[in-house]
Amino acid sequence: MTSVMSGVRVLEVAEYGLAPSAACVLSDWGASVIKVEHPQRGDSIRGLTAFGVAPGMGGFDALWEPFNRGKRSIGIDLRHPEGMKILMQLVRNSDVFITNFLPEARRKLGIDVEHLRAVNPRLVYARASAHGPKGDESEQGGFDGLTFWQRSGAGMQATPELADELVTLPGPGFGDVQAGMALAGGISAALFHRERTGKATTVDMSLLGAGLWSMQASLYGANVSGRKMLPRANRKAALSPLSNNYATSDGRRIALSMLQGDRYWPAFCKLCDREDLATDPRFCDIKARAANSEACIAELDKLFATRTFAQWIALLRKQEGQWAPVQVATDSNDDPQVLANGYVQDVDYGDGRRVKMVASPVQFDETPATLRAAPGLGAQTEEILLEMNVDWEEIARLKDSSVIT
Repeated sequence: MTSVMSGVRVLEVAEYGLAPSAACVLSDWGASVIKVEHPQRGDSIRGLTAFGVAPGMGGFDALWEPFNRGKRSIGIDLRHPEGMKILMQLVRNSDVFITNFLPEARRKLGIDVEHLRAVNPRLVYARASAHGPKGDESEQGGFDGLTFWQRSGAGMQATPELADELVTLPGPGFGDVQAGMALAGGISAALFHRERTGKATTVDMSLLGAGLWSMQASLYGANVSGRKMLPRANRKAALSPLSNNYATSDGRRIALSMLQGDRYWPAFCKLCDREDLATDPRFCDIKARAANSEACIAELDKLFATRTFAQWIALLRKQEGQWAPVQVATDSNDDPQVLANGYVQDVDYGDGRRVKMVASPVQFDETPATLRAAPGLGAQTEEILLEMNVDWEEIARLKDSSVIT
């Protein structure tokens, strides 16, 4: 892949998923990313358990790896004056600074915009937050399961109408990576602006903003229709039976999304040897199917139960209507389309460990990024300091003083 960010130096002082995922994307695109970690515990996500995924599973700091691959880690105690001196030297030589530290922590450490711009006026300063840079809650933290998913309305909209429980976030970091991808795009635009004008800008991305962006069509639709929210899913009574999901004979599911129902319905019925459904007055056109949706869905339930998952995939590939197999996460490991595009790759850690990771989705020249391992805590501390012309004697002294790790 063309390394469009080759030569761009990114300095990250951040934890968890949102800001680190943005730096991960920039690394995929060719940027050199140095991640500053707490010298003893590292990024807090290294020790986090979520959705049953715990540190040490498979020999990895499981939640650390996908957000921090391809970076170099340096352990610095930012509360120590000598640690801050090292950080400021890194700032001088960086193009981008990424953080998700809360405003109070940034002010206390002396790493807010005005502090770093005084050292490097050309620095693109990127802030990731929960609620945005303004308003009464701008200084409060949050997580994607709360601010991105629930506060934006996504969680309620995703919960089926007759469900007893609220649908929660699909998995760890789900909202973080959506917002992080957008933040990476914003940083790229800021770098382009700096090249054109010579002026550095401050880039903001929040979980709330990203969640609302994801829900924009739903919010617009609710506003123009005078509702509090759009109608929620009710599989048994979906107004368009060809935009629904159905169970196969072996317990798997197929999802249909044939929005032009009248275009696809006759051919679909013929393909399935049920031409009688196409001519049935209850189902003959989109209005009839909407009026008799429960009966139509019941017929399709029986129809899909006559074939296996594999048989339906083979059959549906013979027609034009839109559909997809309903898969679990690990089905992606063997999905031919996923593999053809390099969306999921094996990452070799060089010590006998291999793990599958997902490449950031934007590609250049039709080539996926080459994914590299995530670093151990402070794994490149010495390497980075040597590049800064710090000699071995000084490195040893800094280690003995617990300034670095």
